[in-house]
Amino acid sequence: MLAGLIFATEDADDRAGVLAATLPFGGLTLIEFQARLLASAGATQIVLVVARMTPELLGAISRIGRRGVAVDAVRTAIEAVEKLHPLARVLVVADGVVTTGDVVQSLAAAGQDTLLVTDQDDAHYERVGANAAWAGLALLDGKRIAEVAAMPRDYDFQSTLLRTAAQAGADQVRLDSHMAPGHGIERSAVALAQRGNGTVAALVARPLRWADRFLFAPLMRFALPPLMTRGVPTIAPLAAAVALAVSAVVTIGSGHPAIGMAVACVALLGAKIAAALAWVRDEAPLVRATAFAAPGIAACSALSIGYGADRPAGLILAAALLIAAALLERAAPIEHQRRLWASPLAYPVVMLPLLIVGEPLVALAIAGLYAAVTLAAAIEAFREKP
Repeated sequence: MLAGLIFATEDADDRAGVLAATLPFGGLTLIEFQARLLASAGATQIVLVVARMTPELLGAISRIGRRGVAVDAVRTAIEAVEKLHPLARVLVVADGVVTTGDVVQSLAAAGQDTLLVTDQDDAHYERVGANAAWAGLALLDGKRIAEVAAMPRDYDFQSTLLRTAAQAGADQVRLDSHMAPGHGIERSAVALAQRGNGTVAALVARPLRWADRFLFAPLMRFALPPLMTRGVPTIAPLAAAVALAVSAVVTIGSGHPAIGMAVACVALLGAKIAAALAWVRDEAPLVRATAFAAPGIAACSALSIGYGADRPAGLILAAALLIAAALLERAAPIEHQRRLWASPLAYPVVMLPLLIVGEPLVALAIAGLYAAVTLAAAIEAFREKP
């Protein structure tokens, strides 16, 4: 079992009386961002070490709990030991840590007690040796927290835990140079605001399947930071996506399938941006709505192509594509997906070149075959091997 231990005790450097953990960070608070990284790495329980309760912290704890992770707030190591599962491996996050999902997941996969260290010389980093400073992340056995709990209560919990782990011989893994730009310890509202939007955009835009990852995700990373900075409501890109989808269907029906499908691709991008904003902002109704937006746009576009092509062949091919695609989404959980698999975003992209050369039936047939082959691969992934 993996648990998370997040420290939220220090005040912001530039906001007196405000906990650094509750500073805004890309549409979230910093502590919510940290909790999401832990949950993505497999943590099923999160314990927050706090100095005091504030309204902002209470709100953040409530929002973290909505994601199905058990959340507890404690003040001392003794209370932390009482809350943590006795067999849990604990991912420790120091106060003010900003990092990436890749860093957290690589640390979570470590086989023994591990401290992430860096050469960076900064007042926020605690030294663990002459040539190394703690980078604010660690994977520890739960007994390390119990050892701290047995010490005097006036010892600083975070620092004492670090020293205890270092003295117990925890491995020291240096932060990779290519990951270092996305990692740091910040307690300044200005610095967190500058880093937050881009970091959160990268967090929500890491899908696996090729069309989502290599075509749409880079565009989302480009679009999300300015939208979050300006406070654009989630409903705005969703409404734009719906309007573009209607325009795409009308354009296809008017005898311009290639132009219409290109407009549908833009509508799909708008729907994915709306989904990302809803996820970041914990807007549960919009999260559910946007989950159906992209498949709905792709389905309407394919049906419009089939209706405008030779009937009944066009409608038959479109229906076959929709059936195979729907079954694939039911049979393709994230843990079984592969890079080359089809997705609702892939079908319009695959069809567009063939529509440009005036082959709507071939476009539907190729997309349907792609969905069928991927469905077969998904089914094969579920079969038990002898």
